[in-house]
Amino acid sequence: MQEILLWILNTIGVVGAVVVVLAIVILPASIRILPAWERAVILRLGKFNRVTGPGVIILIPYVDTAIRVNTRIMTMDVPRQEMMTRDNVPVTVDAIVLFKVIEPQSAVLNIEDYIRTTSLIAQTTLRSTIGQIELDELLAQRDHVNQRLQTVIDEQTEPFGVKVTAVEVRDVSLPDTMKRAMAAQAESERERRAKVINALGEFEAAEKLTQAAALIGKEPAALQLRFLQSVREIASERATMTILPLPLDLITPFIDYARRQSERDKPDA
Repeated sequence: MQEILLWILNTIGVVGAVVVVLAIVILPASIRILPAWERAVILRLGKFNRVTGPGVIILIPYVDTAIRVNTRIMTMDVPRQEMMTRDNVPVTVDAIVLFKVIEPQSAVLNIEDYIRTTSLIAQTTLRSTIGQIELDELLAQRDHVNQRLQTVIDEQTEPFGVKVTAVEVRDVSLPDTMKRAMAAQAESERERRAKVINALGEFEAAEKLTQAAALIGKEPAALQLRFLQSVREIASERATMTILPLPLDLITPFIDYARRQSERDKPDA
């Protein structure tokens, strides 16, 4: 009886040791814990099985293979690209692309490296799109250019499960000669607007003066009142010398009187 008990105890000890060893070896290979932003594409014996996650996932050791895919929005810098616009202006443009994986199965099975592919597509699309627009549109209609880039890139990345959420042209560098030419153009435009505004002001002033002259011409006394008002305004200024013009209407009677007197004093022939 003692021998049987000893054999049972030895057997239990061996089995327990085997179970512990198997647990240490198998459990890490069969259990995965995925965070909330990751999904796992499960391949069983090399064939697609399912997409699972997040949380705890159970795998068949040495049979299942789990490929993790990040589903968060990722930011990619598009390197600076030197290109020519449609109006033959050399520019250097860089941008950023925001994208995320919406179909993990396609991102794993349909393409080798979706991140690198998206980067190359963004570079070539940026060059081709900038080459089809003029410089003024690139500088003044940035939102339209960004939307156009996003649409083109998204159409090309859709087959492998990548969604482009935004594209932003970050910087546009121009040659120094072009900067000077644009500055001269802007200065000329401002001068033109200033001259137009000045001419418009002169026209309006002349129109108002014409109306005032017509109104004053109907009442000669108004001209005298305006003259006296001008004299009062000049007198309030601190000046060493003030020269006042006299209207001919004020001195005409005296000139006529002096002429009549001189004619009367002439001896008769």
